[in-house]
Amino acid sequence: MSQSRNTPYEVLEVGQTASYSKTVEERDIQLFAAVSGDRNPVHLDAEYAATTMFKERIAHGMFSGALISAAVACELPGPGTIYLGQQMRFTAPVKLGDTLTVRLEILEKLPKFRVRIATRVFNQNDELVVDGEAEILAPRKQQTVELAELPPITIG
Repeated sequence: MSQSRNTPYEVLEVGQTASYSKTVEERDIQLFAAVSGDRNPVHLDAEYAATTMFKERIAHGMFSGALISAAVACELPGPGTIYLGQQMRFTAPVKLGDTLTVRLEILEKLPKFRVRIATRVFNQNDELVVDGEAEILAPRKQQTVELAELPPITIG
């Protein structure tokens, strides 16, 4: 099991950063389609995707959004954070095999434990694929939690 330690509001600093990375695999696309119900063929059917402006299958845009959520929940501020809102602008397609890195930066500490965070996602070529900003409620107290181990998931 791995652990995650949060950064409470009182010690968060403007300019503080963190990152979280994941490579987009076939399994991720299949599972995201199953969980979300988004079975658009541009994500799942190579023949169809070849006829689109992307010329190949792409990941769901909200898959990148889910990675932002994971970064905020597990990296900065971490466990105990409550999402209030998220703005995202998709700037480039995400393809299977891309390694995405979410880069978070504390932009502003607001009253009542609210915090504005830049939420940007880059691919392995350092191209911006999602530009965004979140508003969260930061945790009030320091805590370290065990991150749950997920059971093996098979597709089929």
